[in-house]
Amino acid sequence: MTNQAKTVVIGTVGAGYAARLHGNGYKKINSVPFRLKAICDIDQKLAKSVKDEFGYETMTSNYDEMLADPEIDVIDIVTPPYLHVPMAIKAILAGKHVICEKPLTGYFGKPGEKNVGLTTLKATMYKACMKQMEELRKVLENSDRKFLYAENFVYATPVQKAAEIIRAKKSKILFMKGEESLKGSSSPVAGKWNKTGGGILVRTGSHPLCGMLWLKQQEAKARGEAIGIKSVSADVGVTSACLNEYEHRHIAARPEDVEDYAAVTVTFTDGTKCLTIASDTVLGGSKNYIEVYANDNALMCNITPTDILNTYFLDEDGLDDVYISEMLPQKLGWNKAFVSDEVIRGYTGELTDFVETIAYDREPTSGFDLAFLTTQIMYAAYMSAEEGRRVDF
Repeated sequence: MTNQAKTVVIGTVGAGYAARLHGNGYKKINSVPFRLKAICDIDQKLAKSVKDEFGYETMTSNYDEMLADPEIDVIDIVTPPYLHVPMAIKAILAGKHVICEKPLTGYFGKPGEKNVGLTTLKATMYKACMKQMEELRKVLENSDRKFLYAENFVYATPVQKAAEIIRAKKSKILFMKGEESLKGSSSPVAGKWNKTGGGILVRTGSHPLCGMLWLKQQEAKARGEAIGIKSVSADVGVTSACLNEYEHRHIAARPEDVEDYAAVTVTFTDGTKCLTIASDTVLGGSKNYIEVYANDNALMCNITPTDILNTYFLDEDGLDDVYISEMLPQKLGWNKAFVSDEVIRGYTGELTDFVETIAYDREPTSGFDLAFLTTQIMYAAYMSAEEGRRVDF
């Protein structure tokens, strides 16, 4: 890039786990100048922790106050999902670009409503999500602001390399399989539909699904083809329901009105397919990958675990503050250690792309259309599973 980049000024709303993922990604950006201006959260203790760790200049509990700051170019939304669309619309109307963490949105029920996943028809949820996303699309189209969708699987280094190969060879992808599975979430609201907008499909399955949709788009561009979605079919369920309390001791998943297992098949208009798997009952650490099977190659994108560093420990002395891997209760014995995790899993590439997009006024690798399609497919999958049929697009 030869043009002189402007300094991009960032305001982040939400000071939870995702704020730290993004903060670690920002730390590695060195291609364009930027400032972390403000962190906003109603929990000021959390906000101060993020401010101090990542070097934000100011903190506030007032979102409107942050939007009124004329220096801020972009709002990074890392709040709970039910706030994503309303906060994004408000930011765009205030003249800000938007970075939005996944998922774009979901169905969360009426205020105070419980057991949403058990009482509301998935077709009703689908229609509500589509309406909300169309409202956001309209606001975007009537502005000159950019929407940047924070899906790290798109930017994961193995997936980016796979895309390079597919474009270079103009390969025809015949089948893809992607998975993100783990032993459950530490979040107390992960089992509640009205807080998360779904179960494991939304929480983790959205990652490989979005990554595979993006890879198929790269194929289509390279080959000069128009490839869309033909149909979606899915099966979801609660596989941990058969366990007694003792048998459940190693699994953190506690679904109330959500699923802990999902398998979603997308059929593209060229007849090819991709399969998304997500489970909340997988021990042994987090499992993240995309497998690509094309007419002239096979590509295994191992995101976690990797084999960059294998560790073996007889004790954990001195390791209290040493991060080894995700979702493993102990560091003893053999482990596949996470090395440059924020790079391999795509957070650095994601935030670099977003800041460069704003600095150089170009389009992001992951934008609104990809966010829209991923959410549409997930809720079509819920409808398919509930109604026992294929959902045609």
